[in-house]
Amino acid sequence: MRSQNKTTEHILACLSSAPSNAKIIKTAAQMAKSFGAKFTALYVKTPTADTVSHENREKLESHIKLAEQLGAEIVTVHGEDIPLQITEFARVSKVTKIVLGRSNARGQIFFKKQTLIDRLINISPNLDIYIIPDYESKKKIYFKRQFSGVSLPSVKNIGITLGVLVLSTVLGFLFNSLNFTGANTITVYILGALLTALFTKNYICSGTFSIISVFLFNFLFTEPRFSLKAYESGYPVTLALMLIASLITGTLANKLATNARLSANAAYRTGVMLETTQLLSKADSEISIINTMAQQLIKLLGRDIVVYGVENNELSDGKIFTVAEGDECKALLSVQEQTVARWVLSNRKRAGAFTDKYKDALGTYIAVKTADDVFCVVGIKMNSKSLEPFENSILISIVGESALAIENIRNVKEKQEISAMAKNEQLRANLLRSISHDLRTPLTSISGNTENLIRNFEKIDEETRKKLLTDVYNDSQWLINLVENLLSITRISEGRMNVTMSAQLVDEVILEALKHINRKGESHNITIDFDDELLLADMDARLISQVIINLVDNAIKYTPDGSEIKISAEKTEDTVYISVADNGKGIPDSKKAAVFKMFYTGENKVADCRRSLGLGLSLCESIVNAHGGKITLTDNKPHGSVFTFSLKASEVNLNE
Repeated sequence: MRSQNKTTEHILACLSSAPSNAKIIKTAAQMAKSFGAKFTALYVKTPTADTVSHENREKLESHIKLAEQLGAEIVTVHGEDIPLQITEFARVSKVTKIVLGRSNARGQIFFKKQTLIDRLINISPNLDIYIIPDYESKKKIYFKRQFSGVSLPSVKNIGITLGVLVLSTVLGFLFNSLNFTGANTITVYILGALLTALFTKNYICSGTFSIISVFLFNFLFTEPRFSLKAYESGYPVTLALMLIASLITGTLANKLATNARLSANAAYRTGVMLETTQLLSKADSEISIINTMAQQLIKLLGRDIVVYGVENNELSDGKIFTVAEGDECKALLSVQEQTVARWVLSNRKRAGAFTDKYKDALGTYIAVKTADDVFCVVGIKMNSKSLEPFENSILISIVGESALAIENIRNVKEKQEISAMAKNEQLRANLLRSISHDLRTPLTSISGNTENLIRNFEKIDEETRKKLLTDVYNDSQWLINLVENLLSITRISEGRMNVTMSAQLVDEVILEALKHINRKGESHNITIDFDDELLLADMDARLISQVIINLVDNAIKYTPDGSEIKISAEKTEDTVYISVADNGKGIPDSKKAAVFKMFYTGENKVADCRRSLGLGLSLCESIVNAHGGKITLTDNKPHGSVFTFSLKASEVNLNE
């Protein structure tokens, strides 16, 4: 049963500024730990949340920080009906247990027929609700909480209220002079209450307007005029209804405006979060991820951002991202701010303004981290106002997404490095294995022949001595070519192959290469065919000579004695094509794609029964590609193979 609870239980604690909320959070955290359950802390932001007192705001922020420290996921939702919002969130998120507090204040019975807990039980009877009594709450605290959401109007709002009141009264006099009924004047005042609520967004202004408008209508437009008396018996009811209608109209207008503003803010911030996710998915480096994170935080918070990098677990130089271009806040790079950022790096906790640590700092600093690493430290410049809970939750989400994106980038790089190392190790193992087998045969032959010559030189006839020396020479040439190819492959893999381009006569390069062909070539018929003896091409003569040597040696190795090998060169437009063709058995189509791979030797046996390392053709392709050309393999009709590579043609201007 215990293991089942770990996967099904979900504990929800409700956040507020009440004194007992810290106890509620701690109790919920203990329950989540005991059940092995997911722990969520929910804050329901009402339309009056922005107007709460500074004291209550600080209490709420401290409770949010406490929930974060205890491992809760902070979630903010918007709405007026708190029990309904809690119930809907619990239903969608599959919450099984809710922890909240019950106030001991008796004053609440004058304001609501049902308590929050009663409504939760009525709406969602299937939920387990755990109630933590709040014995510290007093009646005066409750009344303070009820009215703390109403802020005093500003001078601007007072002016708007008086202006609308005067305008409504002027329209009332106009209607009265036109002999309109009093109902029209009442409508004007109700409209004025609506306009006051829309433009001031303040309950005191709209309520005051409603009350004053009733007295003005009674004083100015009812008989007897300029008194608070009324002759008609129905006027007191009319005035009462007018007051109620004005109050309801103003209140509803205020709520609609507030809800519209909250919805717009929530939609904008959610849009920023979704946009951030999309941008981070496209980022291909740590720098681009950090830049994206900083720009999105500026878009979300409208505040300057500083990002301190982390290298070898030490804080590096910071970079400032500003809201207004050219208005850079250098104070974010001060020694004091760096001290805060360094503490955040070491302790992996938030610090700075509006926190318990380094409260005098200019910014609030957060570590961009995963469970194992801290990638950077981001600071948000704080003014006199702290972050809202919803802003804070989006901030944490963006920072977390950025940390995961950086970790993914590093994981990809690490996998690429591991793959490259594994490939290099495989190449090294193949090379050592091939060398260990292939060097043994020529070295054994050289050692045996030279020992035979030393011990039996006088006894061996001249023809036998010549044959033994020829074998020694051929084996040593084979070793020289092998070492040359190995050195070239090493230079290419390390990026040290220097190509020195110059105009060269193609026939001279081919003839020079043939001087270094293995003596085995004497048993083959090697011919040369040039369209033009003055054919010029841009090349590194030493490297292209090695390409020709490898191609001819390859033809010698894989064709029987007496085979024909033809080297030809021709020019087409601005390209020179050099071909090495043989009339051997040829290469099957299924094997052609692999012949240029390193260590590929194919199934055909070498003519002298000696194994090949399979480096020659791979090296040829690398050298030709470095020259900007291309090497190809085609069939030689009726049988055999043709290797052709291209070079850029060159022209030489002679000044007479």
